Amino acid sequence: MKPKKIIVLILLAQSLTYVCPLAAQQKVPQNDVTAPLHLMKPEYPVPYGKPEAKEITAVLMRVWKYLDSVTPAKVINSKSGAEITDWKKLNADAVFAPGDFRLTSYEWGVTYSGMINAGLATGDQRFTEYTTQRLKLIADIAPYFAALLKSDPKAASAVRTVLQPHALDDSGALCAAMIRSLLGGNTKALRPLIDNFITYISSKQYRFPDGTLSRNRPAAQSLWLDDLYMSVPALAQMGKLTGDQKYYDDAVKQILQFSERMFNKEKGVYMHGWIQGMTYHQQYHWARANGWAVIAMVELLDVLPKTHAGYATVVKQLQLHFQGLASYQDGTGFWHQLLDRNDSYLETSATAMYAYAIGRAVNHGYVDQHAFAPVAMLAWNAVSTKVNAMGQVEGTCVGTGMGFDPAFYYYRPVSVHAAHGYGPVLLAGAEMLMMLKNFDFDINDSALVLKAVKNK
Repeated sequence: MKPKKIIVLILLAQSLTYVCPLAAQQKVPQNDVTAPLHLMKPEYPVPYGKPEAKEITAVLMRVWKYLDSVTPAKVINSKSGAEITDWKKLNADAVFAPGDFRLTSYEWGVTYSGMINAGLATGDQRFTEYTTQRLKLIADIAPYFAALLKSDPKAASAVRTVLQPHALDDSGALCAAMIRSLLGGNTKALRPLIDNFITYISSKQYRFPDGTLSRNRPAAQSLWLDDLYMSVPALAQMGKLTGDQKYYDDAVKQILQFSERMFNKEKGVYMHGWIQGMTYHQQYHWARANGWAVIAMVELLDVLPKTHAGYATVVKQLQLHFQGLASYQDGTGFWHQLLDRNDSYLETSATAMYAYAIGRAVNHGYVDQHAFAPVAMLAWNAVSTKVNAMGQVEGTCVGTGMGFDPAFYYYRPVSVHAAHGYGPVLLAGAEMLMMLKNFDFDINDSALVLKAVKNK
């Protein structure tokens, strides 16, 4: 190459090192004329838009792996630690193998139902088997302990609350899960336990003179909104199992009579507790209690014949509740511990309950699908961020009684060992998978919208 050409190239390169920074400095600014500002990327605190089915399934699988490892389906001798597999060798020292959660709690009744739904939504039998194995285990050891308690009422029993329920908490959630499992082909040995539970709910639990299910704590004649879930799904499933109208009638009556006393029509949400003797009823709109109520309604509608006299009324009540709940959803997708108090913390279990209930109502057409599908999906996206790498559910309020001051609700602890979070997360994830199967979604001007119905 000639020297003159080399010099020219060097000078040209040097000039570019000065021209390029100048050009960068003169980059065309983004404004309403030069750029579509409505397409700018928002900084969402949780994922936004339609999740992928594989992402939802991965969350559910993390929960399954964790729960399967920390709730073993085994019976052991409490003194020796040896596993018992021959039920003829059961004795008073037989207990469930220790784990992180109790296999006979109402929270685990919700978890069993969640596993059933996850199995149906994913096609993965590991979810279904989780419930089948543990409910079968309870049913298998129940006859021995029933005979033991008959001969010695004070004897220790791993399934005392199953055989001798003393509260709706002992009965409703487990009963509903057992019926669903039985209808799905699980052991017929569940039927005596189901009948025992439903007898307690129908004829032994304390009620008001008008038949409304009630408790006598923390004061006489107290209504707990939680008890809609602790009764209605079991009654509804029993109606499906037997075809007996009386169970449907009782379930509808509970929804209507609780709502008459406890639903705030202006806010569109329920108070947590209502006590007969009070002249003034304090209203604390606790999120999880509203979750129990809304799940009770959608699960009743799942099986309630459309010809039932109360069907349309329950649908209307559900719609009113959804409208109220939607108005309180936080921009993060979560709901607050006290729904109408934005300075209370964001709570996971209630958010999962709403994701499930609203999603199910969308899937079954109980509500305007275009209006509520994005609400449910945003809630799921929020909940999914609270399932950690181990499969534990974070941000769940621990067990909570009825309170009469705001501090009680504001400062309830949260824990990954609060059993209330797991069933709702499984239910919510399963329902999101069904939504993806039923509907097409799109992003229109950056907003998630329901685009079309796949399955009519």
